[in-house]
Amino acid sequence: MSARRGARTRARSRTALAVAAVVGAGLVGTAVPATATASARPAKPAASKPSKPASTKPAKPAKPAKHRSLAAKWGDDSTDETSRATTHGVWSAKHDLGSMWSLTRSIGAQDAWHHGYTGKGVTVAVIDTGIAPVDGLRGQHKVVDGPDLSYDGQTSGTAYVDGFGHGTHLAGIVAGEDAGLDARKPSPTEFAGVAPDAQLLNLKVGAGDGGVDVSQVIAALDWVVAHRDDHGMNVRVVTLAYGTQSVQPWQVDPLAEAVENAWDHGLVVVTAAGNDGVATPRLLMPAADPHVLAVGAVTHQGTPGTGDDAVAAFSNGGSDDRRPDVVAPGKSVVSLRVPGSYVDLTHPEGLVTGDASRRFLRGSGTSQATAVVSGVVALLLDADPSLTPDQVKRVLRTTAAPLHRFATPAMGAGVVDVGQALAAVERPGRVTAAVTARTARSTGTGSLEASRGGAHIVDPMSGDVLTGETDFVGGHWDGSAWARASAAGTAWDGGTWNGDLLAGTGWDGDT
Repeated sequence: MSARRGARTRARSRTALAVAAVVGAGLVGTAVPATATASARPAKPAASKPSKPASTKPAKPAKPAKHRSLAAKWGDDSTDETSRATTHGVWSAKHDLGSMWSLTRSIGAQDAWHHGYTGKGVTVAVIDTGIAPVDGLRGQHKVVDGPDLSYDGQTSGTAYVDGFGHGTHLAGIVAGEDAGLDARKPSPTEFAGVAPDAQLLNLKVGAGDGGVDVSQVIAALDWVVAHRDDHGMNVRVVTLAYGTQSVQPWQVDPLAEAVENAWDHGLVVVTAAGNDGVATPRLLMPAADPHVLAVGAVTHQGTPGTGDDAVAAFSNGGSDDRRPDVVAPGKSVVSLRVPGSYVDLTHPEGLVTGDASRRFLRGSGTSQATAVVSGVVALLLDADPSLTPDQVKRVLRTTAAPLHRFATPAMGAGVVDVGQALAAVERPGRVTAAVTARTARSTGTGSLEASRGGAHIVDPMSGDVLTGETDFVGGHWDGSAWARASAAGTAWDGGTWNGDLLAGTGWDGDT
């Protein structure tokens, strides 16, 4: 059975949430609608007039959720990169500090490519809003589709499609690759992500409005653990630019247990710190869990040199109990655009003036920084596939470049430095086998509702709210039973998760 047919079976098995909307939730680094439809079929709009899926016919956008948005902007170009990079009306990546050409040069990725480290042989799972088949992500077997666990997955027209635009933007940063790219001789006229030869696993959880429940993310993490070696894949990295304001400690939070379990199974889980501001005294869940890799964002301040780089004002600073582990570029990053997506239509300020190809869109946030670090991890694992997640984290932290002029605890260990990290990996004895033993780990037995942190999926037709200990298809949530199955790698039984058939049990091509 294909994953697509399994998704349709799920739609028949539960009806209460066949059509849904999200209130105050979303993926980190986006301006997320406060109430918007994640519709699987045409529906009569609710009184709040939620938008239809961007992949079909987007409606008037709702106001962004205040605690998740970057003001009202998707691609903040406050340093006027567009003007400096445009000559006679034509944009050039060479002169834009937010372009992937400039970004990969600044962190040392292009030097890694020259030495043969391009992410080849590594699969990076992107748990997000989907990955669109746009130029730069079209190579043979470049993108593999896992099950579509979003509410869009119930119909063939929206399944796997990135109707929001966020997942594709991040996928381009991680491993975009133009046809014919020679990574040893990169050119600013060709688009390339940080790890251009890495493969991408598309695990769509967010609908066309960005709406997603925490249980969908947990199910996706469990699926990666169970299927990381399927279909010729070698999943070693998980990009998770999603966060909640969980109201319970990470020591019991089920999302924390899910990412720890993935980590324990050899997956480097790279998480976004959040976009609530440097003064925010906590990181979003699951970045709040100290056993995974939490990423904050740094801004170039409009100058090509790194001496005046600073932690971005939107990046969560955390507290002495938990800070970002490292920071990476996350300011006005130019990556791949999904024409007609929600972000594309509602945030025209992200469009790159002078881009004749109309391929690109700017994005600012710790989401973009998370994608950068995910690509860096793929480069390290290309250089040394034997590295454990703990060793990868140690290497990145011990080789990061601290900010000097604008030093702050919010920078964690500093800005990721690919050259220094690879040097540490290549020198015998530089990477110790053991990292400080865990003093505690999450039991996962806490409340699913508490993990949501006030963000809820809502059915716009009935007004029903997904709340309490109920998963995204209406199944009862037993935290203790789930935690045992997740730790054992048996949370998925064929295409069934938590008692519901959600996916197929075989592959149809790369789906």
